[in-house]
Amino acid sequence: MAQMIEWKHDKNLVDYKIAEDMMSKRVEDIISNQKTELIWFLEHDSLFTLGTSAKMSDFKNHVNIPMYQTKRGGQTTYHGPGQRIVYLMLDLRNGNKDIKKLVWNIEEWLILVLKDLGILGYRIPGMVGVWVKDPGRVNIDGTRDKKIAALGLRVKKWVTFHGLALNVNPNLNFFTNINPCGISGKGVTSLHELGVKIKTADVDKIFKQTFSKIFTK
Repeated sequence: MAQMIEWKHDKNLVDYKIAEDMMSKRVEDIISNQKTELIWFLEHDSLFTLGTSAKMSDFKNHVNIPMYQTKRGGQTTYHGPGQRIVYLMLDLRNGNKDIKKLVWNIEEWLILVLKDLGILGYRIPGMVGVWVKDPGRVNIDGTRDKKIAALGLRVKKWVTFHGLALNVNPNLNFFTNINPCGISGKGVTSLHELGVKIKTADVDKIFKQTFSKIFTK
């Protein structure tokens, strides 16, 4: 990775297509060594995004918010206010060309952030993302696993873009219209639903503080 990483925080909602265009431009600039790596914190207005593996059958109901076909990997998910998006434009060309390791690192980063907040996050084999136990409600499949963070990445010439989405306090009702990330039978939760009433800006600080524990130069 480059020696310097730019950290960017947007306080206003960012249009999804504008964000994707901005990421594409930044990736080109990183590839040509014109710009540094970037970690971008933002929120989107309410929409469903369909990754390259998305299936329309994952929509369970008619929806009245926009749907957008994105270039990231993964399936269908919801984005909206109260969900912290972290886009990662990282250069993997210097000995870090391992996408599985990158996904593991991002999940581990999320697990560290949750640990700092007193929440035990974990992986479920074969399901990308981070999960927590819901003490209150049982899923359709009989488990208490609830997804609290999703991942979706794209890589061009070993520079990454897109990233992760952590549910701080979004409207979780939107997730009931889909099989999030193609997974049926399990629910979705948020920090606020788990009793952690925290501002998004304070979550950002924990992300920044824990980053170097996972991602080394």
